[in-house]
Amino acid sequence: MFALGLCIGTAAQDFDYSKLECTSIVAGRLATTDGSVITSHTCDGTSHTWVNIVPAADHKKGETTAIRKNWRKTGFVSDTAGIKTVGSIPQVAHTYAYLNTGYPSMNEKQLGIGETTFGGPDTLINRSNPLVIEELCRLALERCDNARDAVLLMGRLAEELGYGDSGECLTVADKNEVWQFEITGNGKHNKGAAWVAQRIPDDHIGISANIPRIGCIDRSDSRNFLASDNLEQVFLDHGLWDGKGRFNYWKAVNCEYARGKNFREREFYVFRALAPSLNLTYDMDEIPFSVKPDSLVDVRKVMELLRNNYEGSEFDMCRNWLIEVPEKDGIPAHREISPVANPWLTKNTMNTLNTIAPGTVEFTRTLAVAWCAYSTVIQLRSSLPDGIGGICWYSVDNPGQSPRIPIFCGGKTLPKAFERCGHKGFDPDCVLWQFRKANRLATVAWQQTKQGFGESVMKMEDAAFEGLDELESAYLQAGSAKKKAKLVDAYTAKIHSMCVEEWEKLEAKYWGQFGRGF
Repeated sequence: MFALGLCIGTAAQDFDYSKLECTSIVAGRLATTDGSVITSHTCDGTSHTWVNIVPAADHKKGETTAIRKNWRKTGFVSDTAGIKTVGSIPQVAHTYAYLNTGYPSMNEKQLGIGETTFGGPDTLINRSNPLVIEELCRLALERCDNARDAVLLMGRLAEELGYGDSGECLTVADKNEVWQFEITGNGKHNKGAAWVAQRIPDDHIGISANIPRIGCIDRSDSRNFLASDNLEQVFLDHGLWDGKGRFNYWKAVNCEYARGKNFREREFYVFRALAPSLNLTYDMDEIPFSVKPDSLVDVRKVMELLRNNYEGSEFDMCRNWLIEVPEKDGIPAHREISPVANPWLTKNTMNTLNTIAPGTVEFTRTLAVAWCAYSTVIQLRSSLPDGIGGICWYSVDNPGQSPRIPIFCGGKTLPKAFERCGHKGFDPDCVLWQFRKANRLATVAWQQTKQGFGESVMKMEDAAFEGLDELESAYLQAGSAKKKAKLVDAYTAKIHSMCVEEWEKLEAKYWGQFGRGF
């Protein structure tokens, strides 16, 4: 028997939640325990899970670089199927090495980028324009060594060449500061873009989660605000702003998912968790762009938040999935959460449960989702050389379950398992399926497996962090750049190997535990 109750959230039938792709949490250097600047990205969708490190290169005068579309869905590093070249621009004399994830995410100069989609008005989207958001990421990482320059470059290129994507936010960080860059097109038939960026105060944390977050802008304060010259006029021309009072970006964009606000569950939950003293409530019309945390955070706190599924809160999707437990061994009859309840239900499962007992489950968009392709937590540290100071803590599949593998700014190569994407079919040798198998088995009876599973996650995370001091010391003493690269690459390979071994043990354990049924 299912117990029913009031749920706060979005019913599965009300919104196509597969479109709610990506979350990014950021932190300024004075908001963290060690002075790190942090950006992050849960890439929730079908972007490729193969990863490679594109080397730095020198280029001859007159060279060009191609502008491409559709490469985010490729199956392996050298795959060209479906890629469309839509133009080219002059190449620069030197390009930096960068980590080539689905959305390129970090370069050798400790420049890191996270991403989320907010869509926005269809009237602003011109798909025939050449530049899509992942190409802006690539070009910024190849050409820039700091966040401000990256924002300005991406804005300028989008204006000059034409932005051909829906509304997007990029969280752009370097070892000193972090910006939120929000961009749309400037009309269905127009070449160009409309964009705005706001700097996160150094002692604040911020979040982007499929909703534009920038409100009123102060063009006189170029230290903290940057924007295209046409921003207000674009929204005025398309009837998205009436020209009265101060221009408010998120109100003008007015994306469907936001329901007239600048936040939903994810933004509210993270801000409430890190700054409870603000006494934020979910019925507010608006919450701040960024907040100062009550206590300093570290990179592991961001990892913890990105694993979150609101367990025990008013947003917990499992809280009404209750079963009757009869009296036994002196324990009175009671209700408890079903052993097979999990926060990552498919739409079919939710609809089935709600047909049997209406109101049992309502969809709430958690920070961690099962449809995640990969996720990054990027830690940037001015206290160390770039090669060891910048770390992309990378995971595949559900960030609420998978371990994180450190990839360093100074790295040159990755384990072979990273060369292929797992979305095209089952491939036990690719990095996605090395973790997805145990993750899915654990999910089927999550209330029984989550404690042990969490212990394995923490065991791997502890191991990855415990070795950093020794690695950093060895790196600082290593003579040549080649030796330094070998050190960090070996550490990445070591942690990856440890994690794969642990997840193989989990998979075997669950087959033994549930061999006769779940």
